[in-house]
Amino acid sequence: MKTILLIEDNNDIRENTCELLELEGYKVILALNGKSGLALAREHLPDVVLCDILMPEANGYEVLNELQANVSTRFIPFIFLTASVEKKEVNAGLAMGASGYIRKPFDPKELFDAITKCFNDATL
Repeated sequence: MKTILLIEDNNDIRENTCELLELEGYKVILALNGKSGLALAREHLPDVVLCDILMPEANGYEVLNELQANVSTRFIPFIFLTASVEKKEVNAGLAMGASGYIRKPFDPKELFDAITKCFNDATL
C-alpha cells in the first residue's frame, strides 16, 4: 500500500482529501502545518507528499526546500496543493523541483492523475 503525506492546515480540505485518498486505497498521514509535516516525512518516508503553500510554522516552499536538503527525503515526489492561481507561483514551485502543482478546489481525477504520474516517473 502506497503512503501519502498530506500537509494541509485547512480542516475541511484536509479531511475531504484524506477521505478521497483512502477510498482509492492509499494510506494517508496527516500534518496540520509545515513543521509537523517535515517531522512526519522524515519519520515515515512517504511515497508522495501533498502540501499546501500558505501554512503556519513553515510554508510549502520551505517544506520542499527542507525535504530536498535531507538525503533521506530528497527524492520523495512532492505535489503542491494550493488556492493560488498565479502563474509565476506555479512556475516557481515547479522550478524548485515539485513534481506537480494542483490548484484548489481540484477535481479528484486531477489529483489521482498527478499521484499516478509520480509513481510512474519513479519507476523509470
